[in-house]
Amino acid sequence: MLNLPNSLTLLRIAAIPAILIALDSESFGLAFALFVAAGVTDGLDGAIARWTNTRTELGSYLDPLADKGLVITLLVKLSLVGAVPFWILTIILTRDIVCLTGYLTLFFVSGETIEIQPSWTGKWATFFQIAGLGVCLFLLWVPGFLGGWVVEALLGVAAGLTAVAGGQYVWRGLSWYQARPT
Repeated sequence: MLNLPNSLTLLRIAAIPAILIALDSESFGLAFALFVAAGVTDGLDGAIARWTNTRTELGSYLDPLADKGLVITLLVKLSLVGAVPFWILTIILTRDIVCLTGYLTLFFVSGETIEIQPSWTGKWATFFQIAGLGVCLFLLWVPGFLGGWVVEALLGVAAGLTAVAGGQYVWRGLSWYQARPT
């Protein structure tokens, strides 16, 4: 159960408070380096699991949890320090709360679990979220390299895609519930 891919995912989860501590101490280069390392482990854990046929149920839950934890935590922190507009945090956080609440509601009402498959829109949203956060951390480290508009543009696209993906997930959940035998 605690194989190499799952260990890498756990390292990514452990990187979250380390990144926050680096930001609090204004060690922006370290925060950026830890974020990049977390991104590398995200790519490696899945690839290693596929190559070595060591996929686990635990990993299928931990991986998206690590991604969401990293993205939401950084969005909150960077919004609080004024590096990310609050409206972006609001859209992304609202979508995650709506999807989680909807999933739990469907589970409690039906007693059945739903297999969650990410949509392509959701995957692109995650890509733009991570890219925007990475650029934001880089710009904290090397101010003036690019304008802050780049962060807002990347995260604005991420917020739009996140909202669309949220609508898709809600539609999927409602369709699943309606199609169930009564």
